[in-house]
Parts: sequence; structure tokens; C-alpha cells
Amino acid sequence: MALRYLLNTNILSDLIRHPQGPVAERIAAVGESTVCTSVIVAAELRFGAAKSRSQKLSERVDLVLSALEILPVDLPADRSYAEIRWQLTREGTPMGPNDLLIAAQALALDLTLVTANTGEFGRVPELQVENWLAYSGS
Repeated sequence: MALRYLLNTNILSDLIRHPQGPVAERIAAVGESTVCTSVIVAAELRFGAAKSRSQKLSERVDLVLSALEILPVDLPADRSYAEIRWQLTREGTPMGPNDLLIAAQALALDLTLVTANTGEFGRVPELQVENWLAYSGS
């Protein structure tokens, strides 16, 4: 199966806090081989764990990240980044640098970004966004 979903920081944070919760259920439903995350998300999670000074949290982060494919930011994300940043700047609605890179990576790789921050990422043209924390089943 091909990768289809890039999991954002808030989604993986929820998975770390609730290993049997809605994110785990959606991963099981779509198939583990279809989900991945970004090295930027991995860095954000590791920063959060380091900042908390909790060994238990660091171990949970390690466990979750070890089960996922972690994608490096690579070409052609640079082109997506430039287009997104230019458009949002023109509209007067800039996005934080990490979120911008995550959006560019998902768009460049034609992945659906899974995030609870749909307001922020929903402003990115053509980016497919899903919130698995709001998922109610079908």
C-alpha cells in the first residue's frame, strides 16, 4: 500500500496520550502502511518530550515514532513551500515556519495532512486535510 496520510504533531500527541484512542482506531482502519509523519513533526514531538523532562514521555515518543515512516523534507517541497508562502503572504494570513514546511511536504507528496488544526491548514489551497480527532465513523 502506498503512503496516503501525513500525521501532524497534535494527532501524534493524542496517540501518545491515548494509545487506544481515536487516532489508533483510524490507523487500524486505513492500514499502518498508509500513514507516515514528517521529520519536522518528529522534531516537535522530541522537543516537547525534552522540555517536559519526562523520561516516560520520551519513551512513549520513541515508541510511536519507531512505528512510523518518518519522511525527510525533500524536493519538490521547496516549490510547494514557495507557492504556499507567497499566497498566504499576499492574503495577509502567514503561517508558522514549521506548519508551512509540513503543509508543503504533504502537498508536494500528494498526502492528506491529518491534523486537529484544520483552520490553519485549511487555508492552504489544494491541501487535503482531515481531523481524525473529530472522526465519527461512517
